[in-house]
Amino acid sequence: MSTHTLVLGGTGKTGRRIVEQLRAQGVSVRVGSRSLPFDWNDRSTWEGALDDVSTVYVSYYPDLAVEGAPESIGAFARQAAGRGVKRLVLLSGRGEPEAQRSEQELIGAGTEWTIVRCSWFAQNFSEAFLLDGVLAGEIALPAGDVPEPFVDVEDIAEVAVAALTQDGHHGQVYELTGPRALRFDEAAAEIAAATGRDVRFVPVPGEAFHAGMLEAGVPAEEAELVSFLFREVLDGRNVTPQDGVFRALGRAPRDFGEYARVTAASGAWS
Repeated sequence: MSTHTLVLGGTGKTGRRIVEQLRAQGVSVRVGSRSLPFDWNDRSTWEGALDDVSTVYVSYYPDLAVEGAPESIGAFARQAAGRGVKRLVLLSGRGEPEAQRSEQELIGAGTEWTIVRCSWFAQNFSEAFLLDGVLAGEIALPAGDVPEPFVDVEDIAEVAVAALTQDGHHGQVYELTGPRALRFDEAAAEIAAATGRDVRFVPVPGEAFHAGMLEAGVPAEEAELVSFLFREVLDGRNVTPQDGVFRALGRAPRDFGEYARVTAASGAWS
């Protein structure tokens, strides 16, 4: 009998929180990361990861927006179904056509499925490429006046855990956002208020931002992906907050201001 839950990307922003929550519930977890060889680009690693697994959290690296992601997601989902996996939960992105192609590939495998379709992570300001800017007091990005309903990764993890462990989430596409949309200058102001430090947003041209990432040592593939997301996805298509957190959990999503206060108290921006 299959007993494990496989968490792909189990050391990432969403994955490590999911692992913690599952283990707290007594769920047997297998983490797909460097410790358990799993590589999206090496399909020979998939078989061992799926041994004795009943449910899988699917987080694709580096992002579902990259070329070839839908084909990999589909192949993995079909292999998982063939190995007896009953339930797949996919981390996806809002407003990304390639991500939605990946969703359809996963759905077509025939397992129970839930799509967790997310807006920009609030934790990008504290655990990813925006952290250095916050610490320096200047968040320089190729973003204009378009607001984004930043979602707290804690909410994403809680929704994913519910979908992995509870019935009633099969066939659901949960669009996860925060309760309000903020421009990047407004997000910077929230962080400044929470930290008591001067943190401001400075708009920069996309080309200069991309070049700056490369100069800072960001891998070319990652730099191109981030530039793509600013160029294509932050165009107003995702402005409106959605009710996915409420539909999945029966409560309101965490607000960006709460995220900023909790993160400041943790010392991440000290």
